[in-house]
Amino acid sequence: MDIILTDVQNRLTEKVTALKYVDEDWGQLDDYSPNFPVKWPCALVDCFSASYENMGNKVQMGLCTIRVIIAGVKLSNSSAQAPVNQKEKSLSFYVLMKDVYKALHGFTGHNHYSALIRISERRLPRNDGVRAHEMLFTVEIKDIQAKPQKITVASNSVNLNIETQTNLSPEGIGVEILESQFDVS
Repeated sequence: MDIILTDVQNRLTEKVTALKYVDEDWGQLDDYSPNFPVKWPCALVDCFSASYENMGNKVQMGLCTIRVIIAGVKLSNSSAQAPVNQKEKSLSFYVLMKDVYKALHGFTGHNHYSALIRISERRLPRNDGVRAHEMLFTVEIKDIQAKPQKITVASNSVNLNIETQTNLSPEGIGVEILESQFDVS
């Protein structure tokens, strides 16, 4: 999951330059103080939910829902009587949402998960002047971290049988050795 969240954050930072703050959602918008711990506009990313199905041999296929909250402070007039430049500035939030969608829909940054597919979008009601919308994307993942790996190396003088358990780092590499047997001839 950490790989997906990191990839999504990096993708938003790279492709949606209007965002001033991109981070994992740890409740930054729940602090109803005048000094939110974000810069506006922002995108907050998290795994909203995940369901898994066993494939055997400790391998699971998962369907994860990634939530992206796009938020900004509404400072521009959007009424029908507002000057055009104010209305355009107010509508720029929707351009930002479109840019987030274009950056993430169909994106896959790693071979451990499928392309992100947007499944819903909604406004989050607030009463503090913050405009927030939520986009949900689904992604399929194949989790092989618990799958035992068996490596056998043979030579004329040494037979080596090692059972390992895959332990992927954020870079997708790494192995932890669980058992080993050595036979010296």
